[in-house]
Amino acid sequence: MIYYLISFILSFLVALISTPLFMRMAIKYNLVDHPRTSVKTHKIATPYLGGLAIWLGFTVTLLAVRYATSFPTGTLKSLRGILMGSAFIVLVGLIDDIKTIGFKAKFLWQIVVAIILINFDIRIKFITPQYLADILTILWVVGIVNAINIIDIMDGLSPGISFIAALTFLFIALPTESVYVNFTAAALAGGIFGFIRYNFPKAKIFMGDTGSMFLGFVLAALSLGTSYTKINNIALYSPILILGIPIFDTFYVMHLRARKGKSPFLGSKDHFALRLEMLGLSRKNVVILLWIISIILSFSAFLISRVKLPIAILIYIIILGMAIFGGWKLSKIKMD
Repeated sequence: MIYYLISFILSFLVALISTPLFMRMAIKYNLVDHPRTSVKTHKIATPYLGGLAIWLGFTVTLLAVRYATSFPTGTLKSLRGILMGSAFIVLVGLIDDIKTIGFKAKFLWQIVVAIILINFDIRIKFITPQYLADILTILWVVGIVNAINIIDIMDGLSPGISFIAALTFLFIALPTESVYVNFTAAALAGGIFGFIRYNFPKAKIFMGDTGSMFLGFVLAALSLGTSYTKINNIALYSPILILGIPIFDTFYVMHLRARKGKSPFLGSKDHFALRLEMLGLSRKNVVILLWIISIILSFSAFLISRVKLPIAILIYIIILGMAIFGGWKLSKIKMD
């Protein structure tokens, strides 16, 4: 357990120290997000590159523990897959932050990093035949990468949700043999915690696509790394709750855009977080509210991994009903 705490602290310190450095670098080279289009939700120009600070803390930490700790068989292979894939997706995100590459190209490279995970045996393992499991793994990884990116519309929202998710994966995996999940989750949570000091409203720096795609990739990999429970089979779907906020917003936005005849891949202000803001909540309060909801969903996922099948089914039904009702009520709000 002490190694996981050390991983969290080391990643936190690296991200905390490096974030201001990347902030100054972004300003120097004009890597700044200007609110020039109608889909932008911030008011002032803000530097990018915060995602590099999270990634640096994460990578330095995993490389450090790799040489300072004895791992069980298979753990090093899994860590190499995550480190390789995360470096690749960070590069793609950085290119997109500097010069937009379009959603089709991003989808292609996201598929590539999903295949990297599969080649390192980080995949869905409870579905047969294997080719079907691999296809679903690719869809899951690409979906989560984009879901985390989609909710990156308010200061602190996406990194905060990702922080909660990372800790939840850590707590659920702790009793198991999935050591790489524990170290990866601790390092990711620490890096986010160091960065969010500068990203909480009002943000001094954004993490950009570099950060959001990196977070989505690692969270997707974490979700594939543990069995969740031996008590009931449907606990395998716990990641849907742990990542409930980004998954819900993704489908919610796609549904609303499709109803209007718009492409689901083009930006708009249909997000349910923006609808909460229209109710009169400040952005800071919207972010805190969604953090609380994410904690509740994550705790529900944790409970599902510890209870018997009938109670687990009841928890899923209650949450699904509340999600449908909440989405219906929010869809009644008229957006400017």
